[in-house]
This record gives sequence, structure tokens and C-alpha cells, in this order.
Amino acid sequence: MIAKDAVVPVLVAEWASIDELLGSLGDAQWTTPTALPGWSVQDNVSHIIGTECALTGETPPPCAADVRGFSHVRNDIGAANEHWVQGLRGESPTTVLERFRAITAVRRKVLEAMSQKDFDAPSWTPAGQGTYGRFIRIRLFDCWMHEQDIRDAVGMPGNDGGRCAEGALSEVVSALGYIVGKRAGAPNGATVTIELTGPVRLAWHIAVDGRAKVVDELPGPATATVRLSSNLLTRLAGGRVPVESRIEEIGFGGDTDLGRRVAFALPFTI
Repeated sequence: MIAKDAVVPVLVAEWASIDELLGSLGDAQWTTPTALPGWSVQDNVSHIIGTECALTGETPPPCAADVRGFSHVRNDIGAANEHWVQGLRGESPTTVLERFRAITAVRRKVLEAMSQKDFDAPSWTPAGQGTYGRFIRIRLFDCWMHEQDIRDAVGMPGNDGGRCAEGALSEVVSALGYIVGKRAGAPNGATVTIELTGPVRLAWHIAVDGRAKVVDELPGPATATVRLSSNLLTRLAGGRVPVESRIEEIGFGGDTDLGRRVAFALPFTI
């Protein structure tokens, strides 16, 4: 179960952080390219707006472009995202910020009015069938990632520690079994520890016993240990930077070959 009271306040805080950041930008900064192909700062905001608007039943503005012809659009979700990005591209930063504030205010009221039963209800999510709570936790991850995209682009680091970052990282945990077991091909009986060195400091342990899964602790030293900053982990997990370009920033212990396979398996978002 994903507790509503543990996720909704953090998502609201994340929206507030994005709002504060955007309010500090000059118009020229809104056009700055980000790590996402074809997307500026404003496009990242338009994407957040579009997803939240879609959850209220609103359709995107008219878009004349054939978005499926764009090289960075690889699936139906990407096409839906791009319709909003293209549809809002002609709007001014002031208008886009106003729309961001308006839709997040609406969504905040909806989410705060929900019960835990509503949060536990079955729901489609970008990661497959799950619960509405899982969908909202993915929204936290997505919004926080796009805030970091914007901050990286304009050179204004921040909000990379504390409850928003920790909440976003809690979504990464759900992918660790897939990353270690399927993508990295860790053999049965292997164990892996991924240690985050900051700003968020924590360690995840993954054991392969028929299938790979996250466990609270290991019976002994890990077969392989991977050490990196929480900022780097999320940049890699989100496909924002290629692993090979930052591999020197990652520390390995134990079975180095397995550790490197885990590092190269970290990109997992669609």
C-alpha cells in the first residue's frame, strides 16, 4: 500500500518548489534547451501541465505537427506528451506559469479530497497496471525529475535533497529488481548494494533468489557494490546523461564486472 498522506503532501511541496523556481526565471531562460531532446525549459513545464490537465479530462490544444515523426517520440505516451508540448509552445512564459499554477491548484484539491481507499483503487500507470497511489508516486518522480532538468539547464541547482528527492527516489526502488536481475543479468545467488553518497544518503540491497528483489539487509558482504551520488543516479536512471560519460564518478566494490553491468542498466524510464 502507498499511503496517501505520505505522497500527496510531498507532491504538493514539489509543485511549490517548481513554482518558486519558475517565478525566478527571466523569459530568455524559458527557451534554454534541456537534457531531453527537443525540449526547452518551457517544454518541460508544458509537459507537466499536460499530464495534470489530462487527469482532469482536458484535451491538448490543437497541434498541427506530426509528433510521431519526431525522433524523440517512441511510444503512445511520448506522443501524448508531445501534443501538449507543441500545443503550448506558442504561449508566453507568463501564460505557461499561470497555467501551471492553475492546474496544480485544481489537482491539489482533488488529491487532498481523496481517501486512502481511492488511493488503493486499481489504476493504469506508466509502469503498467497498479494503483492510483502508484500513479501519483510516479507523478512525484516525474515532476521532480523535470524540475532537475530545468535546474540543470539554467544552472540553478536545488531541491536535490530532503523529502521531495527522497519521495522521487522511492519510485526508483520499484525498478531495482528489474535493473539488477533482468537488465544487468545478475546470476542466482548474487547480491548487490547500491549506495547513494548524497545529497540523499541511503543504501539499497538487492538479492537474486530465483528473481531479483529489494531486501532490508544482506546476510553478508554484497557480491557487488555500486556507489554514486543520488543526483547522478537519477540523471542516469532517467536517461538524461549516458552512463559511459559519467562512469568515472561511480565507485565499484566486489565483483566489478557485475557492478558495471548494474551501472549500465540504470537507465529505465520510458
